[in-house]
Amino acid sequence: MKISKENTILISGASIAGLSTAYWMNRLGYQVTVVEIAKAPRTAGAAVDLRGDAVEITKHMGIFDELKANRLNVEMISFKNADDTTAGSILLSIESSELPDEEIEIERNQFITILLDCLKKEVEFIFGNSVSDLEETTDHIKVSFKEGPSRSFDLVIGCDGTHSGIRKIAFGPETAYTHFLQAYFSITTINKLLVPENTMQMYNVPDKAITLNAYRGKTDIIFGFVSENEIFYDYRDIDQQKQIIQEQFSGQSWRAAALLEDTLNSDNFYFDKFCQIKMPSWTKGRIVLVGDAAYCASPAAGMGASLSMKGAATLAATLLKHNGNFAQAFLDYNQKLRPFIEEVQSTAEMNVRNNFIPRTEEAIQVRNAHERPF
Repeated sequence: MKISKENTILISGASIAGLSTAYWMNRLGYQVTVVEIAKAPRTAGAAVDLRGDAVEITKHMGIFDELKANRLNVEMISFKNADDTTAGSILLSIESSELPDEEIEIERNQFITILLDCLKKEVEFIFGNSVSDLEETTDHIKVSFKEGPSRSFDLVIGCDGTHSGIRKIAFGPETAYTHFLQAYFSITTINKLLVPENTMQMYNVPDKAITLNAYRGKTDIIFGFVSENEIFYDYRDIDQQKQIIQEQFSGQSWRAAALLEDTLNSDNFYFDKFCQIKMPSWTKGRIVLVGDAAYCASPAAGMGASLSMKGAATLAATLLKHNGNFAQAFLDYNQKLRPFIEEVQSTAEMNVRNNFIPRTEEAIQVRNAHERPF
């Protein structure tokens, strides 16, 4: 299979991984279709960090300057006591200082909008639909959709997140690949400042954490807690998920009561377990996974967007190197990216235990006194 507009690619998921992959596949010369189960682009969510190679990739994509112009700047992280006094703090930058180009934090909605602007005239988008079945033949993959007629594509790329539907269809149940990190979290973004802008505050008791991150008139409220056993819940039932958070943090000190009230009353709520996806191979026949669908490192890595962009660019580089021979390219993709993924996942596991949700009071004090915990 050569690279040309005669060759078609279906990407499942208009996520950061999906949009980044669509950019590179279109740039290589493929005819690209993106299908997204949501009825519109998913712009809600916490701010994202781009680090290291991901920043260099944005330069090759021609979007670096726009990202830089809209970047956020966390100036200080403070560790709080129950009485709201400060146990320790880290000054990351000052308002007047020039920020380094090796890392960019940006609001998710701005990042998604910038990526979409690069693609809207080049790529076919199908919103409000999803893949229901895949049937691979010698020459193509027949894709059945939840709604509408089936279509054939040369390649299918799953960029549909930790709970990937493409992975489930092609590789088997999620439980075969999920590595539970014995903790859960929720993120709620509200349109008011609860702490000074461009600051982050963290409060911990053993096995529980509350984090506030304020920027541009908004605050992310993040609850996290340890659970040695998995909690079974309906991922569609937001009220049930909010109830889990309420039960875990009701009666806690610091600002827990008011933050719980803001969280329970908000429509902007996301809940999930800290987990990683670990697979022996991210490819199967004409199907390949990119981003969280393949190698989620968990939010504890702070690298979700970076891994998605690096994965998309690596896949494109291997397809270009092998002139569209997907079998050779997919083998190369698995081999080249894996050492980096394993390193990031290992760091994320340590972050959950040591930085985000320490399990003892002593560990909390050590973390708070550490010069630079992240």
